[in-house]
Amino acid sequence: MSDRKLCVFNWSGGKDSTLALHHVLQDDTLEVKYLLTTISEAYNRVSMHGLRVSLLRRQAESIGIKLYEVYLPENASMESYNTLMEHHLKKLKNEGITHSIFGDIFLEDLKRYREEKSAASGMEAIFPIWGRNTTEVINEFLALNYQTIIICAQQNLEPYCGKIIDVDLIESLPLEVDVCGEKW
Repeated sequence: MSDRKLCVFNWSGGKDSTLALHHVLQDDTLEVKYLLTTISEAYNRVSMHGLRVSLLRRQAESIGIKLYEVYLPENASMESYNTLMEHHLKKLKNEGITHSIFGDIFLEDLKRYREEKSAASGMEAIFPIWGRNTTEVINEFLALNYQTIIICAQQNLEPYCGKIIDVDLIESLPLEVDVCGEKW
């Protein structure tokens, strides 16, 4: 019998998820069974970042962890979202999953929400990169030779879309822009 905690990783396909998953995969006490992603039914894209499902599936395949896709109806209310996610978390709990992992860095109210919803399904929430300095996060991400492309931004930062995040791009960001896109 393994002492490892069986987990589902809430995967957005983005840099924060990548770095959080990197840390989780270094932890011998955790075993990730699925990468769980919510997908817009209407657009067939990751609901968080707009990433195409075809790319999402390629990511999961290259990582070697099975993708668990949850399709959200267009304009889903918070109530319908919660009901749908509760159904899937209970299903995962019945498979023996005890922990739900997130790549969040900030937003205390979101963290509390995730902890409450995980607990209601009988799971414990884990936040591997929570509260870290975002400059340190992006520097570690780049030092590990991960790459990412900006695929969505606020309208005033739209010229950055399609660009690879590297040291030069970071240095070109306006001072008020957080290097990980946080704190807005």
